[in-house]
Amino acid sequence: MPTESRKRRRKSARPSRRAPAAVTGWKLWLKRLFLWGAGIAILCALVLGIAVAVTMKGLPSYNQLRQSQNGQTIVVRARDGSQLVSLGPSYGEWIPYDHIPQVMKDAMVSVEDRRFDMHPGIDPIGLTRAAWVSVTTGTGMRATSTITQQLARNIFLNSSRTLDRKAREGVLAMALEAKFSKEQILELYLNKVYFGGGAYGIDSASRRFFGHSAETLSLEEAAIIAGLVKAPSRYSPTADADAAVRRAGIVLRTMAANGYITEGQAGAVDIDTVDIKEDAGGNAVRYFTDWVLPQLDVLIPVTYEPIEVWTTLDPALQETASKALNAHAPDGAQGALVSMDRDGAILAMVGGKDYVDSNYNRATQALRQPGSAWKLFVYLAALEAGYTPDDRVVDEKITIDGWTPRNSNGSYSGEMDVRAAFAYSKNTVAAKLGYEVGFSTVANMARRFGISTPINTLPAMVLGTSEVRVLDMTRAFAGISARGRSVEPYGIVRVRSSSGETLYEHRPARQQQLVPDYVAAGITDLLQTTVNIGSGRAANIGRPVAGKTGTTSSNKDGWFVGFSSGVTTGVWMGRDDAKAVRGLAGGAAPARAFAEFMRQAVAKRPVEQFDTDLSLPEWQLEPDEEDPYGDPGDYYYVDENGNIIDPNEVDDFFNRGERRPEGIETPEGGRESPPPAVDPDFLDRAINGPRPTAPQQRETPPRDAPPPKQRPAPSPEPSPRTTSRPVTQPID
Repeated sequence: MPTESRKRRRKSARPSRRAPAAVTGWKLWLKRLFLWGAGIAILCALVLGIAVAVTMKGLPSYNQLRQSQNGQTIVVRARDGSQLVSLGPSYGEWIPYDHIPQVMKDAMVSVEDRRFDMHPGIDPIGLTRAAWVSVTTGTGMRATSTITQQLARNIFLNSSRTLDRKAREGVLAMALEAKFSKEQILELYLNKVYFGGGAYGIDSASRRFFGHSAETLSLEEAAIIAGLVKAPSRYSPTADADAAVRRAGIVLRTMAANGYITEGQAGAVDIDTVDIKEDAGGNAVRYFTDWVLPQLDVLIPVTYEPIEVWTTLDPALQETASKALNAHAPDGAQGALVSMDRDGAILAMVGGKDYVDSNYNRATQALRQPGSAWKLFVYLAALEAGYTPDDRVVDEKITIDGWTPRNSNGSYSGEMDVRAAFAYSKNTVAAKLGYEVGFSTVANMARRFGISTPINTLPAMVLGTSEVRVLDMTRAFAGISARGRSVEPYGIVRVRSSSGETLYEHRPARQQQLVPDYVAAGITDLLQTTVNIGSGRAANIGRPVAGKTGTTSSNKDGWFVGFSSGVTTGVWMGRDDAKAVRGLAGGAAPARAFAEFMRQAVAKRPVEQFDTDLSLPEWQLEPDEEDPYGDPGDYYYVDENGNIIDPNEVDDFFNRGERRPEGIETPEGGRESPPPAVDPDFLDRAINGPRPTAPQQRETPPRDAPPPKQRPAPSPEPSPRTTSRPVTQPID
């Protein structure tokens, strides 16, 4: 028994085992979150591993990647078949890893991916740091692409920034790292990455910018090339040497910070001493190619094979145009020149004094006020309304809706003919004519001749306050050279693929008669007189020339646009910031540049006399009371947007529906005109008010011209309410 009691005492002395306490509250949720997170992470890693394995299996071999090329090669040829430029990818010699200078490897790794030797294709440290910066600063996620990711993007993907594309880029990068060594990846990268100017790979970049193989790159040159990857166009040494030097300095400091060179080595490098190879093929002709090549997107089907583009450009005239602009443009001013043949073929196009210094194409992109060159459309509208070059007008002080135009010399010449008023660019006469025919009529005339920019219809518009392009103004004058027919500018003759297939062939555009022949003859008479005795005398080249000067207030813009022997040329000069240029006038520097160019442009062409014989229509010679407006075929209609309407479709345009027989049926079966709903005289007074006495515009009335639309006459003297308006007014 004692033994049993002792056993019971020992058993009771042992501590009792209790069931573990259940985990509750936030600890339970933390535990679940950890378990679920670990499970999801394992699942994601498994999926990522499978994706990388599958991608790696489908990757091309190293030799296949070496032979692949990106981009399309485009050879642009002149009208004579000579090569203007070759655009697209340019690949130099393949440089093996062991032959790539160490400074080039170090510079590229240092500035683009300093943990290149450590990561598996994507940089977790860099991604984490970028995410932290994004969260703490509120800015967007910055690019953290490794060299391997960049290589994957360049070979297999595009440059879009979508999440899907970034995910595929990461998978491809890890697959590349799994399949190839670091040395192979860096060799591929340095031989395939884009450095700007069409150069792919360090050897192509070295030859393009320095004129020698990449195997002999110096530290300074390697720093410049490494700095290009971030923004090839912005840091190109041929486009902006200062920007390239600044970027190269950053590369050198980064190399020093990462231990590839010492601070002393970085400070001893003088990047300014690097000899940059001149970009001989990137000057004036590039203004033309920049304008013409984007047109391929709509002219030919999508193709990635090399193509050849035959253009209308004349290389000799292009060089002459560039020299003429540089020789005559005032200091600090820019210039533009466009020249086209009688069919619209562009013979020369220069958009600035130096393409390398500025690739902004002022011939096709700049919007500038044309000054008095705009009077072409004012006088066209007046001639179409019934004026002739011999009609008499009065140069006197007038005020129109509070606006008082003035002539360049501040004086008035009194009575003169239309021809002299145009030749000496009388602003008051242009204002009177524009007021009489209607400012919207002038705007529609400009639209008819190809002006595509917005046009205001305020009174000062007659003096060229609406901004235009040089190309559009040249096209308008080419329409006059073509005797009033439309001219469509073009620069591409044909496009062929490398296999010889013709992808595009230019077909002449269908010409439309923009104004009657007698109007074209009349305006040609005025334009020829301007060059012979008027403001454009500096444009004379010893053969018939017709043209017009244009100068805006404070000499901000100078124009001369004219034609001879089937060639039409427009010249503009001015500053990009629209500040005044001392001594700039359309009849001076622009006219002289025009003359220098045109002497060469028409040298081998026969001399052509202008057709200025006015064969007036019958409605101006023999009026018919029953048909005061003559033959409808003599008129050219435009819609509300200024587009020409085919004369055969005029009825459809105005009726817009089924034609109904006019008049009221009589008992005898005939028709008589219905009575007017409102008395015409009452309606005229209600709309226009009392009919004022028109000012004396001519010595004799026009030859029974159709009555123009009645308008309140402009005051011959300034009205008391005349105010000064902020309108740029031409001075010639």
